[in-house]
Amino acid sequence: MNPVAGNVGGMALGKDYAAQDCSLARALEVVGERWTLLIVRDAFYGVRRFSDFLAHLDIPRAVLSARLAALVGTGVLAKDGHDYVLTDMGKELWPVVHTLARWAEDHLSAEPSRVFVHTDCDTRIGPDGTCPDCGRHVPPEELEIHAGPGVRRRTDPVSLVLRSPHRLLDPIRP
Repeated sequence: MNPVAGNVGGMALGKDYAAQDCSLARALEVVGERWTLLIVRDAFYGVRRFSDFLAHLDIPRAVLSARLAALVGTGVLAKDGHDYVLTDMGKELWPVVHTLARWAEDHLSAEPSRVFVHTDCDTRIGPDGTCPDCGRHVPPEELEIHAGPGVRRRTDPVSLVLRSPHRLLDPIRP
């Protein structure tokens, strides 16, 4: 069978992981679709408005709407008026987002596009999310994002704000 046609070995490829008995599969049901982790990443950066997610991600409006609805439905984000904010459950995804970004820098990129500084110690955190000065695993509330040497000079309003140091989770208002 032709895998390009959507079949492998005569079986249609499923759109979910319902048949999998695995915690990772259950996590991928929530954050595994294209764009979803980038939306979560932007929420950590302080993006809260639909229009700001749309401009920064350059994502189709219908896809963004569906992904935001799914993240709200699963409890990763909460809707607060016009804003989307990370819930406590959503904030627990920070180590995943940070580790995946560091993995990509180590294996797929030349230079980091973003660096994260522990605000209490004014020290860049290590790849494992630990502050080398105090030895603590730093939660996102205590991190400041800085443009790294590999950042692309995009001109959307969110990218312009993120050129300057910005505390994670603080709302961005371009």
